[in-house]
Amino acid sequence: MHDIVSSKKMENGIVVFWDESGAKKSESFNYIELVDMKINALDLLERPKSYKVDKDKHTLIVKK
Repeated sequence: MHDIVSSKKMENGIVVFWDESGAKKSESFNYIELVDMKINALDLLERPKSYKVDKDKHTLIVKK
């Protein structure tokens, strides 16, 4: 799991960014995927640092 450092609205979803070994990585999620994971898209855009991404499983979770 990687801490998300920023997010950006795209046409059909949201792309999230994180740092991995000094490189900025990204992964995009469409709105249906976010709804299925029970992720609030507006909250993800406003507070991206409250989330983590698992790039291998293509999932997001809220930090505790």
